[in-house]
Amino acid sequence: MKILNSNEFDNAIASGIVLVDFYADWCGPCKMLAPVLEGLSEKMDKVTFYKVNVDVSSDLAGRYGIQAIPNLVIFKDGKAVDQITGFVPEGEIVSRLEKVL
Repeated sequence: MKILNSNEFDNAIASGIVLVDFYADWCGPCKMLAPVLEGLSEKMDKVTFYKVNVDVSSDLAGRYGIQAIPNLVIFKDGKAVDQITGFVPEGEIVSRLEKVL
């Protein structure tokens, strides 16, 4: 999964269904969620998956009100349509993505 910086972010989320994982390298639950998201990125070809390191791109975390991580934000054509905070099972992520597909 590509890690986005502030300069790339708006173009990356502009069209289609995009899930962005807001994370930090020191975050234990983020490390647990990473392989789940990697697997989903290979299975769900209608969704584009990205990561944003909140320590590097704190402006993006602020823009979307990220107070806790991991935090998954689902975008549809550039607009945030859902948000999942904390570690959740794969099935929950799939269910939330299918609602916007």
